Amino acid sequence: MADFLRQTLPFQELPAAALEEALSALRISYHVQGSILEAASPHPGLRIVRSGAVDLRDRDNTLLDRLGEGESFVVGGPDSSQHPARAIVIEDALLYLLPAATFHRLRQQNRAFDRHFSSQRSRHLRRAARHRPPGNALQQKLRDSMSTALLTVAGSDSVQSVARAMAKRRVSSALVLENDRLAGIVTDRDLRVRCVAEALPSSTPVAAIMTPNPETIDAGSSLFDTLLLMTRRGYHHLPVTEDGRLAGMITTSDLILARQDDPVYLVQHISRQDSAAGIRNLLTGLPQLVLQWQQADMRAQQVSRILTAITDAVTVRLIQLAEAKLGPAPAAWCWTAFGSQARAEQLLGADQDNGMILADDAAPEHAPWFAALAQEVCAGLNLCGYPYCNGEVMATTDSWRQPLARWQDTVRRWTASPSPAAVMRVSIFFDLRAIYGDAGLCTALQATMLQQASNNTIFLAALAANVLDSRPPLGIFRRFVVERDGEHRDAVDLKKRGVLPLTDIARLHSLAHRIEAVNTEERLQALARERHLAMGDSRNLADALHCIQQQRLQQQCRQLLRGDKPDNFLNPRGLPTMAREQLRDAFTIIDQAQAALRLTYRAGLD
Repeated sequence: MADFLRQTLPFQELPAAALEEALSALRISYHVQGSILEAASPHPGLRIVRSGAVDLRDRDNTLLDRLGEGESFVVGGPDSSQHPARAIVIEDALLYLLPAATFHRLRQQNRAFDRHFSSQRSRHLRRAARHRPPGNALQQKLRDSMSTALLTVAGSDSVQSVARAMAKRRVSSALVLENDRLAGIVTDRDLRVRCVAEALPSSTPVAAIMTPNPETIDAGSSLFDTLLLMTRRGYHHLPVTEDGRLAGMITTSDLILARQDDPVYLVQHISRQDSAAGIRNLLTGLPQLVLQWQQADMRAQQVSRILTAITDAVTVRLIQLAEAKLGPAPAAWCWTAFGSQARAEQLLGADQDNGMILADDAAPEHAPWFAALAQEVCAGLNLCGYPYCNGEVMATTDSWRQPLARWQDTVRRWTASPSPAAVMRVSIFFDLRAIYGDAGLCTALQATMLQQASNNTIFLAALAANVLDSRPPLGIFRRFVVERDGEHRDAVDLKKRGVLPLTDIARLHSLAHRIEAVNTEERLQALARERHLAMGDSRNLADALHCIQQQRLQQQCRQLLRGDKPDNFLNPRGLPTMAREQLRDAFTIIDQAQAALRLTYRAGLD
């Protein structure tokens, strides 16, 4: 009994004396299948399942949870909203009872022990996902790092006078105001490229060379948000606003970009490479950077966004190099990312999922140019560590490189006759994002997708059936279902069995309700905001995603430290008890969401 309790969550949190107190108070009881424990039990307290299985149900007889060996529960209590109404033994069970008086005393005297019981089942998951300590400077607010000593000028001021003012103030940018409104920004680079290089007279109004209506960021944003925006856009200077008014400026220098472990630094250098080999050499240190970010307590969702931004930058530079080699595009077009890159949810080991949307006026004789560019870019991505897609979901494949009208016809065909092959393509294709070129083509295609998918019960049911085919790796008593043999014996595929079912659920609901967001967390937030999903369900799914992604990231970092190639397989037995329970809770949340999904789309499934 003592060994069992020491290995059971959360009793391992107790000091030795408190554990001895618990052991001395424990009572043992045996319950046959069908036995019911209710709030009116003459022996209240905490019950721990030593063997067997128990269902927990609320007053409406809704199943709340199914518990197996090592899990504990309290039935009823002063605050009935915190506990199930009754427990039903579904498999002959041996239970340990910790009497209520001892249980409450241990909670009062041991904070870590008490915290385990402070909310319902997702309590640990939420604490891990939402209350993780910041741990790195990127969580600081932008207002604490921005410069407030701004140089402002008028659009009519001459280039020479602005350059003198910048030199006198020793700043690299000036903000152009019109009627106290931010109208533009001019930087050292603008002076060089747009004025001196073009041999414009020094009397030229600065409005002629400024960047008009520059993007801004709110002072309450974190440095991480700022870093991500500057990484994606390639900005060196970014105006900051607060309450809608100009408040400051943040620059790459402010973000301490002299270090090569900074992703903005890396993206900037990617943009300056003149070959795929040069980009590949820059990326050789990327795994070590991921290790540093993880050790600095950066969250998985932040790491995945940065890694995706780096993938975007690599793709853009390879396209630019291909265009320099092949000449200008003969017609408008757009390079699109699919899958995890489109959702900004990449971790290490991601392969290619991409395509091209051509303008409808692209002529047949233009096809060789687009095919050649696709070949150049995909080969470059493969060289840089983004392997070719085994399913050939790449712009090099003719069916993934089409004019807009043909893409739209393809979407209509897929939704009208959702064959298994079409549904599998949809699971990748319906997560798409413009990376380069005419983003309007991507927007038009997404609009067609949402229009065709929403209210099409047969298509949505086919998607739902596909989602339900991939179940989280939990057995009947919430035991992990692992690989039985082969290279990954005793392990769980966190991506296939956790991330993908969850992203499938969010995508299905988003298509049904015409949600334009592509990132999974943004989809869940939009679904809750528009009341298509309960706020609690939305948060639980987001927490589950964060938990699984965090375990993926940590496992990949452990593999890197061992010198192994990162993958998505994890043996749950190697996790600490708390982490293992968090992962179990995450999979349980997905399982419940799938059950709800079956009810929602049942008409089409039958």
